[in-house]
Amino acid sequence: MNKMNQNIILLVLVVIIAIVPMVMYSGFGEEEGYFSGSDGAASEAVEETGYEPWFSSFWEPPSGEIESLLFAVQAAIGALIIGYFFGYWRAQSKYEK
Repeated sequence: MNKMNQNIILLVLVVIIAIVPMVMYSGFGEEEGYFSGSDGAASEAVEETGYEPWFSSFWEPPSGEIESLLFAVQAAIGALIIGYFFGYWRAQSKYEK
């Protein structure tokens, strides 16, 4: 099997893996329990114990969009740092050869 056929097969597998869950769960939503995250279940379990937080946040973003923006900026900064070090180590190994 040549490289081109292998790439096509891998691409088809990726598409199948992406499409099958969407087809299987089409029409189902959070009401039926699909796509609900563990954060909601964990917070409900903690609230059932009667736990009360002993501190509160000193600043909360004014909206969900700002919160999402801050999370995206944080993720981008982390990705840049990780990418820089991987690039640095790769260039260093090429330079040593």
